[in-house]
Order: sequence, then C-alpha cells, then structure tokens
Amino acid sequence: MEDEEKGPAADLAAGGVGASVVVQKMVVAVEEIAASPDYRNAFKKQFCSLARRLKLLAPMFEELRDSAESVAAESAAALVPLREALDSARELLRCGYEGSKIYLVLEKDTVMKRFQVVTAQLEQALEGIPFDKLELSDEVREQVELVHSQFKRAKERVDPPDDELYNELLSAYNKEADTESSILRRLAEKLQLMTISDLKQESLALHEMVVATGGGDPGMNIEKMSMLLKKIKDFVQTQNPAMGTPTIKQNLVSDVKPKSPVIPDDFRCPISLELMKDPVIVATGQTYERGYIEKWLEAGHDTCPKTQQTLSNKSLTPNYVLRSLIAQWCEANGIEPPKRPVNSRPSKLSSSSEHQKVEALLRKLYSPNPEDQRSAAGELRLLAKRNADNRVCIAEAGAIPLLVKLLPSPDPRIQEHAVTALLNLSICEENKGRIISSAAVPGIVFVLKNGSMEARENAAATLFSLSVVDENKVTIGASGAIPALVSLLNEGSQRGKKDAATALFNLCIYQGNKGKAVRAGVVPMLMTLLKELAGGMMDESLAILAILASHPEGKAAIGAVDAMPVLVEIIGSGSPRNRENAAAVLVHLSTGEEQHQHLAKAQECGIMGPLQELAQNGTDRGKRKASQLLDRLNRFIEQQKLAQAQAEALAHEQLQAQSPSQAEQSPPAALSNLTDE
Repeated sequence: MEDEEKGPAADLAAGGVGASVVVQKMVVAVEEIAASPDYRNAFKKQFCSLARRLKLLAPMFEELRDSAESVAAESAAALVPLREALDSARELLRCGYEGSKIYLVLEKDTVMKRFQVVTAQLEQALEGIPFDKLELSDEVREQVELVHSQFKRAKERVDPPDDELYNELLSAYNKEADTESSILRRLAEKLQLMTISDLKQESLALHEMVVATGGGDPGMNIEKMSMLLKKIKDFVQTQNPAMGTPTIKQNLVSDVKPKSPVIPDDFRCPISLELMKDPVIVATGQTYERGYIEKWLEAGHDTCPKTQQTLSNKSLTPNYVLRSLIAQWCEANGIEPPKRPVNSRPSKLSSSSEHQKVEALLRKLYSPNPEDQRSAAGELRLLAKRNADNRVCIAEAGAIPLLVKLLPSPDPRIQEHAVTALLNLSICEENKGRIISSAAVPGIVFVLKNGSMEARENAAATLFSLSVVDENKVTIGASGAIPALVSLLNEGSQRGKKDAATALFNLCIYQGNKGKAVRAGVVPMLMTLLKELAGGMMDESLAILAILASHPEGKAAIGAVDAMPVLVEIIGSGSPRNRENAAAVLVHLSTGEEQHQHLAKAQECGIMGPLQELAQNGTDRGKRKASQLLDRLNRFIEQQKLAQAQAEALAHEQLQAQSPSQAEQSPPAALSNLTDE
C-alpha cells in the first residue's frame, strides 16, 4: 500500500516541493490552453469564454511558481482543487478543438452539463484560494478575483445552444433518405464544414471516437454520424467548384505519403490546401490562390470561404509580399518556385504599385542610416493609413517588429512615424495580436513619455486601439502606461487629451487598472476638466469617473475633491449621457461608511428636483440610477426624521424624569407652611 500513488495531495506532504509540483502542472495546463487552436464549432462562444478566463490566471501561476519554495503545505493543499478543476477544463477545451462538431451538437445537453460542472468546479476552487497566505501582488489578486466573479456569474447563467441547428442536424441524422440541399447548406455553414481541411478534421474526429470507444457507441451511433458527414461533404463538393474531388484525392494521397519539407500553412490556399502560385487578397484580408477564389466568386458566392463574412466587394489584390516569401522558401528548400499562371489577370481595383513598395521599404528599415529609416517609416505610415489591404500586406511582410525597434530612436521624427504606423496598422483586428506579441507596448509607452506632442498623442491612440482586446488591458496596465496617460491628459492638446481619456477609459474597464489610475492622480485632473465648461472634455471625464467610482480608492478620491456640487449641477442641466453618468457616480458614493455624509451633502445641494426630473425624462440607465438615488435619499430623510423624533422624545423623557426630583428637593408651599407652624 505504501507504493500506491496517492494523488496530488500526497505531493504536498513535503511542503514546498509539493507546491512546486502542483503549481508547475497548473502552469503547463494554462500554457496548453493558451496554445489551443481556434474553436470552430457550434459552442465557440462558450469554449472561447472559458479559455479566455483561464488564460487570465497565468500571472498568478507565474508568481506562485517563483515563490513555491516558501509556500506552506497547508496553503499549497488549497491549490489542489484548482489544479483538478484546470485538468477538467483542459479536457473539455480539448474536446472543443479536437472533437467532432456533429457530436457536440447532437449531444448538446451533455456538453452544456460539462460546462456547468467545470464552471462550478473552477468557481469553488478559486473561492478557496488563501490569498492572505500566498505571496501574490495586489494586481494579480485583483485579476484573480475578477476571474472568480466571472465564473460565479457564468455558473448562474446558461447560454442556450442553437436549437434550430440541433433540430435540423437531428432530422438529417435520423433521415436515411436524401436531405434537402437547403438544410445541408445551413448545416455546412453553421458547423463550419466548408473546406477540405474542416471536412478531413471532422472525419478524423469521428474515427478517433471509434478508436477511443473500441468501436462502441458513446450515446450516439458513430456510423450514422459518418453517413451524415458524407452527405454534407457531397453537398459541399457539388456546390463548390473550387473544391472538386481530384483535390480531395490529392490530399488523401499526401496524407499517406507526406512530402518533405512540409509546406507552411500560410503558404497554402485555404480552399485547395496547395502551395499558392498567384496569391491574392480579398476584402476580408484573407489570402487565396487566384484561380480557386475566382471559381468561388464566379459560382455566385459573396462570402469569404474561410471566415464566412460577407465580402464588401469582389476585388482581388495581388499579395506580392507573400509571393516573394513563398519564392524565398522554395529556394531555401530546393523546390522549384511556383510559376504564376500566364492567364492570371490583376484586379482592376488593386493598386499594385503600392504593394510593390512594401518590400523596398522594409529593406530601408533595416538600414543603419537614420534618413532611410525615417523616410521608410513615414511612407509605411501613409500606406497603412490608406486602406485595409495595405495594412494586411505590411503586417504579413514582417514590418511590425521592425517598426517596434524604431520606437526608442533618438530621432523624434522616426519615433513619430513608427508609432503612427503602428496605430494605423492596429486598425486591422489581426494586427493587434501581432503588435502585442512583438513586445511593442514598452516602446509605445516610451514614446508616450518622451516623444514629441504629436507622437505622444498617437501613442495614446495606439494604446486605446490595442486595449480593445481584454487581455491587452492587463498587459498595458502593467507597463507603466497609466501615469503617462494621466500626464498627457493634463499637458496635451485638445486631441491629445481626448486620446488619453479614451485610452484611460478603456484600460479602467479592467478592475486591476482602476487603482493605478487613482494613484496616478487622475481624479483631481478629471474634476478640473469637468469644471472647464469650454474645454470640451465633460463627456470623457464623467465616463471615466463613473467607472472609477465603483472602486474603493476611486470612490474615496472622488469624495475627497468635493465633487457633489458639480455632479448635482450636471444632473440638472447636462446632456442625457452626462446626466446618467453623474447619477451613476452618486449611486456609488451613496454606499458604504460615508453614504450618509454624501447623501446629506447632495440634499444640501438641492438634488431632489433634478433627480425627480431625470427619473421621469432621462435615458433608461439614467432613470434607473435616479430611482436608486431617490430611494436612498427618501430612506435617508426618513431616518433623519426618525432620529429627530427619537431625540425629541428622549429630551422630553429626560425633562419628565427631571420633574419628580425637583419636587423632592423643593416641597409644595402648603406642606412648607405646615412645617413652619
């Protein structure tokens, strides 16, 4: 019995060593989750939300790993449930990107039950973390508490699956005869089984289910699911001329005898999965082999095959940069570069000259000559500003890391061009991740602190653009950007102040950044801007105050600057949005230990009339906030009246209690007379 494995708790008997083991396993689990492919199935929202929340726990595990040696066995034991919950979540997420899409829908009740169980398991595990006994920073603790609250809400709210998809899929699953083409089309689109790669992956997933169950049936008939998949595959091949049977056969052959070297995925056409000869970019920014995407469009489709987004136009832009990279890869691997088809025709609406410039500009960025760097960064800045296709091309060509290296340049114009080029590139959603992964944030913050005024303002705008992604709010907040944004809020031009304010607003949506903003002195600055009626910053200032008021430090700071008269005035005469934000600030102030003090001050400032008017004619949110405040004020007034009545009654009782004692000390006159006699 002594040699049996006793599980994670046994590791903790040795104290710090056990803690190291448990923490390391949690780090590995989160890293695997972070590296998972996209969840392209009917439960994409649920899988993505779960993965995103778990990735936000990574900083906690990193800090725990650094201090694991000093973690007591008792404290480390409290982490075991979290490790077990992470293992359960990892298995569920693995099912999301490796499992059968058809099976996930047909077993929707089972899948949703697994989500509920895993969510509850994670919520309970996070609730049991002994923060006071672990060496965690305040920022990490706030972040973990935020994730815990998200799981708590998710546990109480269940997102219903797509019943229409389930019913149609179940009907096709149970129907032995041919299924209507319209239903097959909807199934293929909703299940995202529109490409050869997707169909092959689904077939492999069903095969793995057979292997895993030893040919048994895990609740559903796998053979029937395979027949349903064949129906969908036959329909997609029939409807999509760009995905003919020969291509599928070629891919099946290549599966048996893979060629060496392996072609990078980015060099393959998403439709044919073959090495591209003439890559072109469509309106969504995706790249395809010209011949295949032309067949797709000529067949009457108006969507992007890979993303299923509707194309705003059907123009095709040659991807010169990618074609050059493919040629270089072929040369490096001893493969004959693919020849562009003779009959290939350029898109009428594309500007080939601009795309040809990109490669030359990147070579100039490599130059040690500041003049070359300055001119190249300036031209890339303009190209990236011009249109979406250019932003995709410039990023795919590898410009972002080169621009990031220029941010600390002592040349102010190079700084300005580089940060503005990154701003323009960040408009493309895909580029936001590329910019963050290139470690651009420290350089952008450097420009925000030290650059010219225009460069600082554009750096603030870049941080706002990047902070649209929730995970980036944490990264930017930890970089020292917030104090620099507060400084720009004070020193910038009108445009610069607005750029700083919008960036601060977005960053402070994350709870962990609110305290940083308050400690950087943003509240007095916002109150100053709020009182400058001609400054044009009232909207932004109130929006930020409304967010900060929900944080204990923010509420204390707002109470300390005597904001009540200004807020009451705005509720009475401001714009609809400003009135609701001012009311939201007061709702937060009217809670906690000092609520009576703030309510008394609001009453003195004459808030009742404006609040009653807002409750009648404000926005929906404004009405709700006004009603909350009116309820609290009415209760406060009633409490005041009751306290006053009690005080008067007590005074009256004291007066009555005092009368008999006076009678004892001073006897009535008649009795006094008898005594004298």
